[in-house]
Amino acid sequence: MSFKINWDALGITASVACAIHCAVLPLFLSSLPLFGVNIIENLHFEYFMIGVAFFIGIYSLYHGLAKHHHSPIPMVFFSLGIVLLIVKVSFLHEWRYWLLAPAVLFIVAGHYLNYRLCRQHNHAHADDCDH
Repeated sequence: MSFKINWDALGITASVACAIHCAVLPLFLSSLPLFGVNIIENLHFEYFMIGVAFFIGIYSLYHGLAKHHHSPIPMVFFSLGIVLLIVKVSFLHEWRYWLLAPAVLFIVAGHYLNYRLCRQHNHAHADDCDH
């Protein structure tokens, strides 16, 4: 028996974890700076979470693109979401709550489309496929 990771599910989980961190964590953990712990509004942690979501997503979506459905649409949705997250953290911090929801929706939509397209095509390749 072989163990197989569902990279789309992992990508969706990472995106949701990022959304929870950005939206809910400040409400519950606002007293942490009193104890010297600062993960809220911590740029290094924000970039780390975006990086984790990015690398998991790129691996998952590239695999689906190259081996299954050959459609760039999931990658476009995912990339738009990642760009919105980077803009939210880097440039438009005062718009962070307005940019968070669309960013996460685009990332999740990219993973969901990739998942659906992979299941729909199920290795149904054209004659021009080299694999």
